[in-house]
Amino acid sequence: MKVNPIFQRLSLLTGTEALEALSRIKTLVFGLGGVGSWCAEALVRSGVGNIVLVDSDRVCVTNINRQVQATTRTVGLSKVEVLAGRLREINPGCTVAALGKVFSRETAGEFDIEGADYVIDAIDSLTHKLDLIEISSGAGVTLYSSMGTALKMDPTQLKTADIWETRGCPLARLVRSGLRKRGFQGHFTVVYSTEQLPLHREIGVSCGSAQCLCSGPCGEQGVEWCSTKKVINGSAVTVTAAAGMILASLVIRDIHARYGRPPEPNLARPRPTAEIPVP
Repeated sequence: MKVNPIFQRLSLLTGTEALEALSRIKTLVFGLGGVGSWCAEALVRSGVGNIVLVDSDRVCVTNINRQVQATTRTVGLSKVEVLAGRLREINPGCTVAALGKVFSRETAGEFDIEGADYVIDAIDSLTHKLDLIEISSGAGVTLYSSMGTALKMDPTQLKTADIWETRGCPLARLVRSGLRKRGFQGHFTVVYSTEQLPLHREIGVSCGSAQCLCSGPCGEQGVEWCSTKKVINGSAVTVTAAAGMILASLVIRDIHARYGRPPEPNLARPRPTAEIPVP
């Protein structure tokens, strides 16, 4: 297999069979915020050949501190469209689909989850998150999910675990509780952290109020999200991006575990050693 120069450095780790497998898989990324946007970019930079981006929001100026597609130039534009354009520039050979839609149980049939190899859950809404977990697991798709990354500054405290083994993460606790109420007994891997920092409440924020800084509706479908948010939590790109990278690495390492081959042993003859005289 001739390796695309873009992925030569990665192929030295994965081998060509795993790299070829990455080019064949289809991955759906739900939520392109501080976690999902970096995960999507890492997947494309690692040779994933088919990716579907799902997010209904437009770029807000307050996204710039943590979302890869958010710049002063892209404020007000569709998140999926901006990120899709960036990913196509990174790897023109990757098939990138941009869906500016809200995922829910009612709209699930519009996303062809059954046709995916991997689903990345980086959704903020608890109800929609639970819906995606149930539907993806029912479809037999490998799911990796992000728990809460707000109120954290130390990326070294991020870890992975089965959802039922998580402790100390408020969002993971809500997810576990919600899944139990739905009778869900499946298993999937999540990225989470037990770090919990206090907010500087004396600092006012525009999001979550009628004075949102966005010039128009934040949602692609005309839905204005900001003024309905009860709490605006602090977040740092060093944590959100690290969580996204970990999610991407779960996909890459799973493919490598199934298709990767160890490098051929070095069969060069060893150098002769000096003989030690026998007394």
